Amino acid sequence: MSNGTDQVHNTDYDYLIKFLALGDSGVGKTSFLFQYTDGTFETKFVTTVGIDFREKRVNYRPQGTDSGRAQRVHLQLWDTAGQERFRSLTTAFFRDAMGFLLCFDLTSEQSFLNIRNWLDQLKQHSYCETPDIILCGNKCDLEDLRAVSVERAEQCAEAYGLPYLETSAATGHNVDKAVSMLLDLVMKRMDEVVDRTMLPAQYGKPEEATKLNQSNSDSEASSCPC
Repeated sequence: MSNGTDQVHNTDYDYLIKFLALGDSGVGKTSFLFQYTDGTFETKFVTTVGIDFREKRVNYRPQGTDSGRAQRVHLQLWDTAGQERFRSLTTAFFRDAMGFLLCFDLTSEQSFLNIRNWLDQLKQHSYCETPDIILCGNKCDLEDLRAVSVERAEQCAEAYGLPYLETSAATGHNVDKAVSMLLDLVMKRMDEVVDRTMLPAQYGKPEEATKLNQSNSDSEASSCPC
Protein backbone atom coordinates (compact mmCIF):
# COMPACT_ATOMS: atom_id res chain seq x y z
CA MET A 1 0.00 0.00 0.00
CA SER A 2 1.20 3.46 -0.86
CA ASN A 3 0.92 6.32 1.61
CA GLY A 4 0.40 9.16 -0.86
CA THR A 5 0.40 12.57 0.80
CA ASP A 6 -0.96 14.81 -1.95
CA GLN A 7 -3.98 16.78 -0.78
CA VAL A 8 -5.89 17.82 -3.88
CA HIS A 9 -8.83 20.08 -3.14
CA ASN A 10 -11.20 18.80 -5.82
CA THR A 11 -13.42 15.79 -6.47
CA ASP A 12 -10.91 13.93 -8.62
CA TYR A 13 -10.81 10.72 -6.58
CA ASP A 14 -12.03 7.14 -6.84
CA TYR A 15 -13.23 6.57 -3.28
CA LEU A 16 -14.44 8.66 -0.36
CA ILE A 17 -13.78 6.86 2.92
CA LYS A 18 -14.76 8.05 6.39
CA PHE A 19 -12.89 6.94 9.51
CA LEU A 20 -13.60 7.85 13.14
CA ALA A 21 -11.05 8.16 15.94
CA LEU A 22 -12.54 7.03 19.27
CA GLY A 23 -11.37 6.82 22.85
CA ASP A 24 -11.38 8.62 26.18
CA SER A 25 -10.65 12.32 26.44
CA GLY A 26 -6.91 13.02 26.53
CA VAL A 27 -5.68 9.83 24.85
CA GLY A 28 -4.29 11.85 21.93
CA LYS A 29 -6.86 11.38 19.15
CA THR A 30 -6.59 14.95 17.86
CA SER A 31 -2.79 14.89 17.95
CA PHE A 32 -2.82 11.50 16.21
CA LEU A 33 -4.90 12.86 13.32
CA PHE A 34 -2.83 16.04 13.00
CA GLN A 35 0.32 13.93 12.88
CA TYR A 36 -1.21 11.79 10.12
CA THR A 37 -2.54 14.61 7.94
CA ASP A 38 0.01 17.36 8.58
CA GLY A 39 3.04 15.64 10.08
CA THR A 40 2.93 18.02 13.04
CA PHE A 41 2.54 17.67 16.80
CA GLU A 42 0.92 20.34 18.95
CA THR A 43 2.18 20.32 22.54
CA LYS A 44 -0.68 22.48 23.80
CA PHE A 45 -3.63 20.25 24.69
CA VAL A 46 -7.06 21.45 23.54
CA THR A 47 -10.06 19.26 24.28
CA THR A 48 -12.18 18.44 21.24
CA VAL A 49 -15.73 19.75 21.61
CA GLY A 50 -18.24 17.49 19.85
CA ILE A 51 -16.90 16.58 16.40
CA ASP A 52 -14.10 17.80 14.16
CA PHE A 53 -12.42 16.28 11.11
CA ARG A 54 -9.28 16.25 9.01
CA GLU A 55 -8.84 15.24 5.35
CA LYS A 56 -6.10 13.59 3.34
CA ARG A 57 -5.61 12.05 -0.11
CA VAL A 58 -3.79 8.73 -0.43
CA ASN A 59 -2.96 6.44 -3.32
CA TYR A 60 -4.06 2.93 -2.46
CA ARG A 61 -2.82 -0.41 -3.74
CA PRO A 62 -3.69 -3.70 -1.97
CA GLN A 63 -0.82 -5.04 0.09
CA GLY A 64 1.47 -7.21 -2.03
CA THR A 65 0.31 -5.60 -5.30
CA ASP A 66 2.68 -3.44 -7.33
CA SER A 67 1.01 -3.41 -10.74
CA GLY A 68 -1.98 -1.47 -12.02
CA ARG A 69 -3.17 2.04 -11.28
CA ALA A 70 -3.41 3.02 -7.64
CA GLN A 71 -6.88 3.89 -6.39
CA ARG A 72 -7.19 7.54 -5.40
CA VAL A 73 -8.79 7.66 -1.95
CA HIS A 74 -10.07 10.77 -0.21
CA LEU A 75 -10.01 10.11 3.53
CA GLN A 76 -12.19 11.98 5.98
CA LEU A 77 -10.82 11.40 9.47
CA TRP A 78 -13.35 12.39 12.11
CA ASP A 79 -12.18 13.33 15.59
CA THR A 80 -14.72 12.62 18.33
CA ALA A 81 -14.90 14.09 21.83
CA GLY A 82 -14.16 11.53 24.53
CA GLN A 83 -16.21 13.11 27.29
CA GLU A 84 -19.43 11.45 28.37
CA ARG A 85 -21.47 14.64 27.92
CA PHE A 86 -20.81 14.53 24.16
CA ARG A 87 -21.57 10.82 23.79
CA SER A 88 -25.02 11.18 22.22
CA LEU A 89 -23.57 13.57 19.64
CA THR A 90 -20.55 11.47 18.73
CA THR A 91 -22.44 8.17 18.46
CA ALA A 92 -24.69 9.76 15.84
CA PHE A 93 -21.65 9.73 13.53
CA PHE A 94 -20.83 6.05 14.05
CA ARG A 95 -23.19 4.63 11.45
CA ASP A 96 -21.72 6.55 8.51
CA ALA A 97 -18.12 5.50 9.21
CA MET A 98 -16.43 2.62 7.41
CA GLY A 99 -13.65 2.09 9.97
CA PHE A 100 -12.51 3.09 13.43
CA LEU A 101 -9.26 3.97 15.17
CA LEU A 102 -9.88 3.03 18.81
CA CYS A 103 -7.24 4.78 20.89
CA PHE A 104 -6.20 4.46 24.51
CA ASP A 105 -3.38 6.07 26.45
CA LEU A 106 -0.56 3.73 27.42
CA THR A 107 0.06 5.93 30.47
CA SER A 108 -3.58 5.72 31.62
CA GLU A 109 -4.94 2.49 33.10
CA GLN A 110 -8.50 3.82 33.02
CA SER A 111 -8.45 4.60 29.29
CA PHE A 112 -7.31 1.01 28.71
CA LEU A 113 -10.11 -0.41 30.88
CA ASN A 114 -12.64 1.69 28.97
CA ILE A 115 -11.86 -0.10 25.70
CA ARG A 116 -14.75 -2.46 26.42
CA ASN A 117 -17.18 0.45 26.79
CA TRP A 118 -16.15 1.90 23.44
CA LEU A 119 -16.49 -1.47 21.75
CA ASP A 120 -19.99 -1.83 23.23
CA GLN A 121 -20.87 1.59 21.80
CA LEU A 122 -19.57 0.55 18.39
CA LYS A 123 -21.53 -2.69 18.45
CA GLN A 124 -24.68 -0.75 19.24
CA HIS A 125 -24.30 2.26 16.95
CA SER A 126 -22.02 1.39 14.00
CA TYR A 127 -23.40 0.15 10.69
CA CYS A 128 -22.70 -3.48 11.64
CA GLU A 129 -21.76 -5.48 14.74
CA THR A 130 -18.23 -6.20 13.53
CA PRO A 131 -16.85 -3.09 11.82
CA ASP A 132 -13.17 -2.76 10.98
CA ILE A 133 -11.22 -1.45 13.97
CA ILE A 134 -7.53 -0.85 14.70
CA LEU A 135 -6.69 -0.69 18.41
CA CYS A 136 -4.01 1.93 19.06
CA GLY A 137 -2.04 2.20 22.29
CA ASN A 138 -0.99 5.83 21.99
CA LYS A 139 1.87 7.74 23.69
CA CYS A 140 4.35 4.88 23.40
CA ASP A 141 7.11 7.51 23.48
CA LEU A 142 6.37 8.05 27.20
CA GLU A 143 7.90 4.75 28.23
CA ASP A 144 8.78 5.96 31.74
CA LEU A 145 5.11 6.69 32.41
CA ARG A 146 3.73 3.47 30.92
CA ALA A 147 0.80 1.99 32.86
CA VAL A 148 -0.23 -0.72 30.37
CA SER A 149 2.30 -3.35 29.33
CA VAL A 150 2.72 -4.54 25.77
CA GLU A 151 1.62 -8.02 26.87
CA ARG A 152 -1.64 -6.80 28.46
CA ALA A 153 -2.51 -4.68 25.45
CA GLU A 154 -1.80 -7.51 23.03
CA GLN A 155 -3.86 -9.94 25.10
CA CYS A 156 -6.76 -7.49 25.11
CA ALA A 157 -6.54 -7.00 21.36
CA GLU A 158 -6.42 -10.76 20.78
CA ALA A 159 -9.44 -11.29 23.04
CA TYR A 160 -11.47 -8.86 20.93
CA GLY A 161 -10.00 -10.00 17.63
CA LEU A 162 -8.46 -6.61 16.83
CA PRO A 163 -5.18 -5.66 15.18
CA TYR A 164 -3.04 -3.76 17.69
CA LEU A 165 -0.33 -1.12 17.24
CA GLU A 166 1.55 1.03 19.71
CA THR A 167 1.60 4.57 18.36
CA SER A 168 3.00 7.99 19.17
CA ALA A 169 1.34 11.17 17.96
CA ALA A 170 4.45 13.03 19.14
CA THR A 171 7.02 11.12 17.08
CA GLY A 172 4.71 9.74 14.39
CA HIS A 173 5.59 6.13 15.27
CA ASN A 174 3.09 3.75 13.60
CA VAL A 175 0.59 6.55 12.92
CA ASP A 176 0.66 6.12 9.14
CA LYS A 177 0.77 2.37 9.56
CA ALA A 178 -2.39 2.32 11.69
CA VAL A 179 -4.41 4.28 9.11
CA SER A 180 -2.94 2.22 6.26
CA MET A 181 -3.91 -1.04 7.98
CA LEU A 182 -7.44 0.22 8.54
CA LEU A 183 -7.80 1.38 4.94
CA ASP A 184 -6.60 -2.00 3.70
CA LEU A 185 -9.23 -3.80 5.82
CA VAL A 186 -11.99 -1.48 4.61
CA MET A 187 -11.07 -1.75 0.93
CA LYS A 188 -10.99 -5.52 1.17
CA ARG A 189 -14.42 -5.50 2.80
CA MET A 190 -15.85 -3.37 0.02
CA ASP A 191 -14.48 -5.78 -2.57
CA GLU A 192 -16.15 -8.71 -0.80
CA VAL A 193 -19.59 -7.16 -0.29
CA VAL A 194 -21.98 -7.74 -3.18
CA ASP A 195 -24.93 -5.70 -1.86
CA ARG A 196 -23.59 -2.16 -1.49
CA THR A 197 -26.62 -1.06 0.54
CA MET A 198 -25.11 -3.11 3.38
CA LEU A 199 -22.34 -0.51 3.68
CA PRO A 200 -22.49 3.03 5.12
CA ALA A 201 -23.77 5.75 2.82
CA GLN A 202 -20.37 7.41 2.44
CA TYR A 203 -18.57 4.19 1.62
CA GLY A 204 -16.97 4.98 -1.70
CA LYS A 205 -17.25 6.23 -5.23
CA PRO A 206 -18.52 9.81 -5.50
CA GLU A 207 -20.97 9.05 -8.31
CA GLU A 208 -22.60 6.32 -6.24
CA ALA A 209 -22.76 8.12 -2.89
CA THR A 210 -26.02 9.96 -3.59
CA LYS A 211 -27.84 6.77 -4.58
CA LEU A 212 -26.49 4.91 -1.59
CA ASN A 213 -27.53 7.66 0.81
CA GLN A 214 -31.08 7.29 -0.48
CA SER A 215 -30.98 3.49 -0.22
CA ASN A 216 -29.79 3.57 3.37
CA SER A 217 -32.30 6.21 4.43
CA ASP A 218 -35.10 3.99 3.13
CA SER A 219 -33.91 1.03 5.16
CA GLU A 220 -35.27 0.71 8.70
CA ALA A 221 -32.73 -1.82 9.87
CA SER A 222 -29.00 -2.13 9.45
CA SER A 223 -27.50 -5.38 8.16
CA CYS A 224 -24.00 -6.62 8.75
CA PRO A 225 -22.06 -7.86 5.72
CA CYS A 226 -19.64 -9.79 7.91
